[in-house]
Amino acid sequence: MPLSTQSQPDDEQYVLVASMDNARNLSNILKAISFKDHAIFSATPNGLKVTVEDSKCLQANAFIQADIFQEFNIREDLVGFQVNLTVLLDCLNIFGGSAVSGVSTALRMCYRGYGYPLTLFLEEGGVVTVCKINTQEPEEPIDFDFCTSNVTNKVILLSESLKEAFSELDMTSEVLQITMSPNQPYFRLSTFGNSGNAHYDYPKDSDMMEFFKCTKTQTNRYKMSLLKPSTKALALSCKVSVRTDSRGFLSLQYLVRNDDGQICFVEYYCCPDEEVGED
Repeated sequence: MPLSTQSQPDDEQYVLVASMDNARNLSNILKAISFKDHAIFSATPNGLKVTVEDSKCLQANAFIQADIFQEFNIREDLVGFQVNLTVLLDCLNIFGGSAVSGVSTALRMCYRGYGYPLTLFLEEGGVVTVCKINTQEPEEPIDFDFCTSNVTNKVILLSESLKEAFSELDMTSEVLQITMSPNQPYFRLSTFGNSGNAHYDYPKDSDMMEFFKCTKTQTNRYKMSLLKPSTKALALSCKVSVRTDSRGFLSLQYLVRNDDGQICFVEYYCCPDEEVGED
């Protein structure tokens, strides 16, 4: 594809140039965090981190490593900007975003620096479309201060089993209660909806459980309205890591394989619901 293999003569004026043969590999991962209009882009030599937040209670990060791109040139240690994610996704899917075999949209994404738009060159079947999206100065993302050293409990599940749990639990419930414990019930999801209380338990030696390390019993409730956006990432993922720290903050890390079999990560942080006490 010419867009991702040929460097352009004016590349010197850009602080960031990123190209890929299949724009779906970027649009799919961005859809997994598209629950608010605005996204903060942070580019480093390692790749792109895209952050979306809601009400200082929920943060989602998509990590797209540099080697996912066929070309990834950055002229500064850190390049940051804020952009309308809805508009960006519309542009990335301007050719329909079809998954037709053998047909893909090549992408070349360029950014000149502060005050300049994000420029997308999209090519499919010899037709090139240029989109320019206004950027803003990025806001400082919330620091949820989620440290590995403070993690008390962690499990890694096959995503299929979590999808199954959500299909059986009562999603009219205002909260999802998560119990993690070194003893039974080990890992339990509970809802309290219109149909009554429902529990979904995972034995620690379940085939669906790839990793289990719980150091103390914790029961926390999280607003279902905050967790629902993460089901977009769950739908794309093959594994999910569920962690809680000593404060009860929740981290959901999703491992997502793109169309080319490469791995990206999407992470959601959610604060516990302070209005409901622990059982």
